[in-house]
Amino acid sequence: MKTRAADKDFDVILYADGACSGNPGPGGWAVILKHPATGRTKRMSGGEKMTTNNRMELRAVISGLEAINKPSKVKVVTDSQYVSKGMTEWITKWVEKNWRTADKKAVKNVELWQRLLELSGKHEVSWEWIAGHAGHPENEECDRLAVAAAAKL
Repeated sequence: MKTRAADKDFDVILYADGACSGNPGPGGWAVILKHPATGRTKRMSGGEKMTTNNRMELRAVISGLEAINKPSKVKVVTDSQYVSKGMTEWITKWVEKNWRTADKKAVKNVELWQRLLELSGKHEVSWEWIAGHAGHPENEECDRLAVAAAAKL
């Protein structure tokens, strides 16, 4: 996996993906952490027996951020619009409205959103959405790892 020139501005590039066999059903998540300065890469994955795709997408990013030991400049790359829009467009209003949506319903997966918000506050995080299954090497690898984690259950 080649480091892109713009990625050198970050301490960590976090690639994340989630998968679910059935929705709900057995699910998996995967994350690749790349350190542009050192060239080091770390891969992690896991899963849950009964979950949803959105929960696995969130769990992937959370697990990646939890693995970063010190405050860092992090770029999160995800194919999940749920996660990227959640963190860049929706979360401020959810917090203002006590974790309620625009139509006054409780935000789904609130405990995961709260954890993600907490972890994001420890780092300088940028969010990048990419199209899934479009040949992006790290996204494709995360997808394979997440599907494999779900299949183990």
